[in-house]
Amino acid sequence: MKNVAQGTLKKMSSQLRSPVEYQLRLGDAEVPLNPLLEKKISLHFSGQINCVKCARKTSKSFNQGYCYPCFQRLAECDSCIIHPERCHFDQGTCKEPAWGERFCMQDHIVYLANSSGLKVGITRGTQVPTRWVDQGATQALAIIRVRTRLQSGAVEVMFKQHVADKTNWRDMLKGEATTLDMHAKAAELISKCESDLKELEDKFGFFAISVLNGVDTVNIEYPVVTYPEKVASLNFDKTPIVEGALLGIKGQYLILDTGVINMRRFSGYEVALHC
Repeated sequence: MKNVAQGTLKKMSSQLRSPVEYQLRLGDAEVPLNPLLEKKISLHFSGQINCVKCARKTSKSFNQGYCYPCFQRLAECDSCIIHPERCHFDQGTCKEPAWGERFCMQDHIVYLANSSGLKVGITRGTQVPTRWVDQGATQALAIIRVRTRLQSGAVEVMFKQHVADKTNWRDMLKGEATTLDMHAKAAELISKCESDLKELEDKFGFFAISVLNGVDTVNIEYPVVTYPEKVASLNFDKTPIVEGALLGIKGQYLILDTGVINMRRFSGYEVALHC
């Protein structure tokens, strides 16, 4: 096996094709992964971790790739990123107002996705369909457009009283989700929340929240040869060398015949790919 590329690991990039096309990002290199299906690959973690933001060496990664000072300082690591309904930009307390303007005070999409089952989620308009691919969704439907991240969080909180907001990653990696009528599910959800949506419109303004009509369901096919019957998670911290036959790629996971590994989780790790 030869060293194909080496560098600081970043989350895999992807393009929506049939199936999705993936690239493994190591430093400045982007290695196409689809051609490696059914071939043996080996990933070697050197033991060095660099912050994905400032590039300093760190003994431990926080929030998928940050050193502790950046984790504490950056708006992109604030708790409101996980809980958008807690966005405090309009209170003047955002850690980085310029960053908030670019990423939070922009149009967001509230969507339904089918990965391990039906779930609700949010993403910036510019992250469609990347967000859906990263979650391993086999179906996705944009249902509402809002003006800010705070508004998207408010809608998501309302919807998740009726539908899940999490993906069961183990179930997602065991096979394709059962096909759903996404438009019917969306209509049912919006009907249940009709009065609550009206309250949000009154709060944020009539044009802040727009229900989307005439949007097609996006169907996503992944490059998977064989799904595992039992999902065993691999971890660079416990096993610096992860290797096996590449049987598939879904979400941000590599599916090997030896187990699965979430590449995004190890952002910032210095890794070499051999194949």
